[in-house]
Amino acid sequence: MSGLQLGIDTGGTYTDAVLVDDQHEGADAVVASAKALTTRHDLSQGIGESVDAVMDACPVGASISFVSISTTLATNAIVEGQGGRVCLVAIGFEPSDLERAGLAEAAEHDHRILLAGGHSAQGVERAVLDLDMLGERLLSVPDDVVAYAVVGHFAVRNPEHECAVREAIAATTDLPVTCSHELTAKLNGPKRALTCILNARLIGLISELLAAADELLASRGITCPRMVVRGDGSLVSLDFASRRPIETILSGPAASLVGASFLADAPDAIVSDIGGTTTDVAVLRSGRPEIDRSGATVGGYQTMVEAVAMRTTGLGGDSEVRVADETSTTRLVLGPRRIVPVSAMAVEHPEFVHDVLDRQLARFAVREHDGSFGRLTRHLSSSVVSAQSNGLAQELLEAMSAGPVSLVEALPTRRHENAFTELVASGLAQRISVTPTDAAHVLGFQSSFDLGAAEKALALAARRKDRHGSLLGNGAIGLAQSIVEALIGQSADAVLSAAFAESGLREPGLEQHPLTRAGLAGLRNLVAVDVRLAVPLVSVGASAHAYYPEVAARLNGEAIIPSFAEVANAVGAVVGQVRMTAQATVSPLKKGRFRAHVDHTDYDEFEDAVAHTIVALRERATLQAEAEGAGHVEISVDRQDTKANIDGRDLVVESTVIITASGRPEFG
Repeated sequence: MSGLQLGIDTGGTYTDAVLVDDQHEGADAVVASAKALTTRHDLSQGIGESVDAVMDACPVGASISFVSISTTLATNAIVEGQGGRVCLVAIGFEPSDLERAGLAEAAEHDHRILLAGGHSAQGVERAVLDLDMLGERLLSVPDDVVAYAVVGHFAVRNPEHECAVREAIAATTDLPVTCSHELTAKLNGPKRALTCILNARLIGLISELLAAADELLASRGITCPRMVVRGDGSLVSLDFASRRPIETILSGPAASLVGASFLADAPDAIVSDIGGTTTDVAVLRSGRPEIDRSGATVGGYQTMVEAVAMRTTGLGGDSEVRVADETSTTRLVLGPRRIVPVSAMAVEHPEFVHDVLDRQLARFAVREHDGSFGRLTRHLSSSVVSAQSNGLAQELLEAMSAGPVSLVEALPTRRHENAFTELVASGLAQRISVTPTDAAHVLGFQSSFDLGAAEKALALAARRKDRHGSLLGNGAIGLAQSIVEALIGQSADAVLSAAFAESGLREPGLEQHPLTRAGLAGLRNLVAVDVRLAVPLVSVGASAHAYYPEVAARLNGEAIIPSFAEVANAVGAVVGQVRMTAQATVSPLKKGRFRAHVDHTDYDEFEDAVAHTIVALRERATLQAEAEGAGHVEISVDRQDTKANIDGRDLVVESTVIITASGRPEFG
């Protein structure tokens, strides 16, 4: 064994690492695997623990040929509204244009500069770029701006103005600049602007993660090339990911799909990845994940970043447990909010957690926040604490700065509760309470954390009553069974909803339709109804083995939980391919001429312009793939023609050419 690949996945709860020998296939290729808790205050700690564990199992004489990382950092940052303030420079747009595509909300707190300029759909300059005004406006950019986003009218047809603005900004500041034409070749200016802003906002966050990982790996003597997983499951260099971090949204779920395909011998399947925060469901066809060409939606924002076609539900091992009071009977609902399991926090603070739980169990009266705790998400400086305008928020932050607190004591009034909720929503604090992870420990499905703390927390929660006066559970075991039942039921609904949608049945709520329920139950009366999954259900994630055999059984389907399912994300991070796409359009000009927008060359014949575009894009995509480390590059050509009926004949009036260059990473 001469060379291995190291895969790392930083998830919301765990950081996983694997060593893979690409001389083998499937689970046989995994040489070693490890899991560590994700340390959100310093991601390098969790990475270090998992990497050290697998390196201890590295065979003597073996070396690491390359490292690849998948991460949920970009996705979580967008969902949670994190990242610095951006300055948007919009060229040739009206103010009303920038209110569309969710841009007004996304850029609400960002600085804006609107300039004259831009191009037409044919790439012809529509107005002269006003660089003098840009120079004046740059002088008034606020000091808290951390990056620039530049979007020009029809810049995908001619990026000249965007490039000129980038050069002007670079002459006055060292801050990073993102141009929209670098991220997508598709039309729709407002959506390009949104994607550009999100990218600019993420650059600092992703750069910090990659720099920390780079430094940590170097300290372990691992100096081989590093790669990052994009949202479509392909691999790119650290430099690429640092410049275009928006393309790492859905990186973790994409890696999970690639890993599931590699580990399970099921080229056509539904894949469900259950994590701590979400359940991600997608489809594999011929061993490859379906790609959402319209652009990934994250945190309610529709981007122009192509990514795996993924349906994400706020349901996981760390989901909040709630009571659905709108029903006549007690019914538990999980998610969508993620909280910290009591059993996990007890590993970090055993004496404090058990002392609080024991005192609360000794009381006869039941209180709302029994068994619940709060803590800071990360260490906060005094300036951050003092910046909170709400006096109660300051009080809570100061209390938690000394360590976790019992919410019974910390939240004596509803106003305190509201202040704490705001701190959680802003990402400054975390709530700790009963979760499915705690229930799984009580029932013996999991054993990673503190079983005693889970039993005590569930015993406290089982004492509570719903608005009808019914107990939430019959002791710790009874409540644990109800929580697991809720997780299995909601998981089955999520899988079935995705299966219906991917089969072309997109009517909302079909998974709960009476006919669907009857079909799953195998109705045999005057009418026979059958509902079942027609392809296997492949499940990965740390807790897949605990729930998904039953989920598949309820859907009358076959469950496949492959070996190393708990680290499928890390496997997928390292077994993928480099894949670079180049795209350009050919469109008509006046007087029978046709323009190849790939380099603004004009032709008399439409097909000549298309042929020129294919050659130019083929060279561009190949060079990009090789620059990212691909060897033995393979090319695929996709031509999409737009036709119009003219004098009774369908004629091609515009053609979009998409060239994809792909290959496994090879480093000398």
